Amino acid sequence: MQLQEIVADLAEHWPLYVSMPFIAALIGYVTKRVAIEMMFRPIEFVGIRPFLGWQGVLPANAERMAATATDMLTNNLVDPKEIFARLDPDQLAKEIEQPLLQVVEEITEEVMEQYQPRLWEALPSGAKELLLRRIQAEAPKVIAKIMRELSDNIEDVLDLKNMVITNLVRDKSLLNRLIRDISRPEMQFIANSGLVFGFALGCVQLLVWALTKSPIVMPLFGLGIGWFTDWLALKMIFLPREPREFFGLYTWQGVFQKRRDQVAADYGDMIAREIITIPNLLEAILKGPKADRLFHLIGREVQRTIDAQAGVVKPLVAAAVGTRKWQEMKQAAALKAAERVPDTIRYAEEYAVNALDVRNTIVDRMRQLSPMEFEELLRPAFRQDEWKLIAVGAIIGGLVGELQAILLLH
Repeated sequence: MQLQEIVADLAEHWPLYVSMPFIAALIGYVTKRVAIEMMFRPIEFVGIRPFLGWQGVLPANAERMAATATDMLTNNLVDPKEIFARLDPDQLAKEIEQPLLQVVEEITEEVMEQYQPRLWEALPSGAKELLLRRIQAEAPKVIAKIMRELSDNIEDVLDLKNMVITNLVRDKSLLNRLIRDISRPEMQFIANSGLVFGFALGCVQLLVWALTKSPIVMPLFGLGIGWFTDWLALKMIFLPREPREFFGLYTWQGVFQKRRDQVAADYGDMIAREIITIPNLLEAILKGPKADRLFHLIGREVQRTIDAQAGVVKPLVAAAVGTRKWQEMKQAAALKAAERVPDTIRYAEEYAVNALDVRNTIVDRMRQLSPMEFEELLRPAFRQDEWKLIAVGAIIGGLVGELQAILLLH
């Protein structure tokens, strides 16, 4: 085409030409929003397995993502032995003293009434009270002793990695929030970049169309806009890891790297508020793969305390029920204590949260990570199926471009 013909065509169809950069910007934005939503939604697979349907990238890879997040957490940010050492066993025992004394009384009465109800009823009230007082007086000391042993050997009763993975896999929406909440500005950057990059490529598209009028231009540019803008936006989130000057005019650092302090604060808040919580820790200790070790520890200490403190009633009970029965009673008491005493820790939740200080520990450690280590906090969320997100953006862009070509030619 001659220059005059191009100018005449531009003048005649200027609304169409003017619309091209804006449509390209819209393609860039929409493909980004779609890609972002496809990362997180739907939480469960929708469609016909195995190929006809979709599940959000993160929920579909929940176990792998949870394992990756947990490796970062346990290898670089949280040392269970270190944080549990911050608990003062005597203070903890003091915090739960009242509910603990109540539990001790209930267990003692239940065991005696279960094995020797007549003997328990026949015992003088003074003997009963003496037994209860002696055992109750020792109970906080026993708890403090158990806590000291736990603090020194926390890995024997708590599998922190298993706890975090279990909670993230069980609640995929929690995994979504963990990634989405700390990366919200990055997600917005991806969407906004689609507008900017799409508009710039749309200007190029305008010139190429004006010169060629080829029907293939629109779908090719649409596909290219969708692919290139997705790819570039993902790269700009993480790279460069350190501030870098370009052409002596502009300094750029990966959006995620630049927000290190805020990400650390948000991540610490999220972990302390929803993952490494006192209820979750208790559940992991009481129901996790190492729970039997805790019950054994409590049972052993309870039986020792009963032997040491039964004093005045032990001869009477042992003579009445026999040595074998006495041992069974101690074991029953130990079993009940192992099941019920740990729940009293919930009464010390406020103290434990402040003492463990999980949030500030994570924040401080995150700020000490190298740029590469810090990148690994979020990068795995994109890496596994990044090509799928880029491909979807390209396909959507190509379809919109084809529609655009049809409208222009008719």
